[in-house]
Amino acid sequence: MESFFGHMKDEIDYRQCPTFDELKLLVDEYIYEYNNHRYQWNLKRMTPALYRSHLIAA
Repeated sequence: MESFFGHMKDEIDYRQCPTFDELKLLVDEYIYEYNNHRYQWNLKRMTPALYRSHLIAA
């Protein structure tokens, strides 16, 4: 979790959001991108969603 939040703080510009709703939308978009499109070296170079599917199928 710590590495996720570290990456999130580095990769999104959360200071640009004037309202909480805009910040929430930005974080939700980042989480979707992270889980479905960002490959992780520690997960055998799969996205978290692909890795979960891989574990369930095994």
